[in-house]
Amino acid sequence: MSFSDFLSLVTTRDRGQRQERRLRAIHEVAASSVGCPVSEATVFEAQTLVERFHDVHRRIEQTEAQIETVCRRFPTYRPIRTIPGFGPYVCSQVLAKIGDPHRFKVRKQVVRLAGFDLNAKRSGKRSQTAVPVISKRGNTDLRYALYQAALIASYHHGGFRALFTRYLKGREKERGIRTKMRVKLAAKMLVIAWTMMRTETDFDPNLLAV
Repeated sequence: MSFSDFLSLVTTRDRGQRQERRLRAIHEVAASSVGCPVSEATVFEAQTLVERFHDVHRRIEQTEAQIETVCRRFPTYRPIRTIPGFGPYVCSQVLAKIGDPHRFKVRKQVVRLAGFDLNAKRSGKRSQTAVPVISKRGNTDLRYALYQAALIASYHHGGFRALFTRYLKGREKERGIRTKMRVKLAAKMLVIAWTMMRTETDFDPNLLAV
């Protein structure tokens, strides 16, 4: 099997050069390691696993379609759907948790909703040596959804990628810094979504300065 045929079987999206290199390495190793004789039971088990995988994939697609159907009933869905990284699932979480965007007066209230607000972790330390961390007191599902959106946007959208790079500048070697900065990016995306819901306007890269 050629690499192009193998690639079309294992993924339907362009995941970037890093994934392509990883898949190419798997394809090269498989050429000398796959193909050993197996029993009928092993073949049956493999086929069953593949069928279960495809069934789960179909169910996910059906669920996402249903989520989108419900979301379309909200006038603020279409604008926030234009935010990079915001699919039906992420949008549903934002719509459900924010509700009426006008009930929040300032951005800090929205950030607190997802638990992205900073809270000094003291553990007996003085205030000047306390380490600020996100409070995580907000909605877990919303926080998770926004982090996934930030992960996608930081890879695939030029504006968010540039902002993420700016967040990292000078701190690239710090342990866990990429995760921390994606959390910061997720909080930024929540504020952008809230702003767009209030104004009912589509995504504009200038909103990255919000």
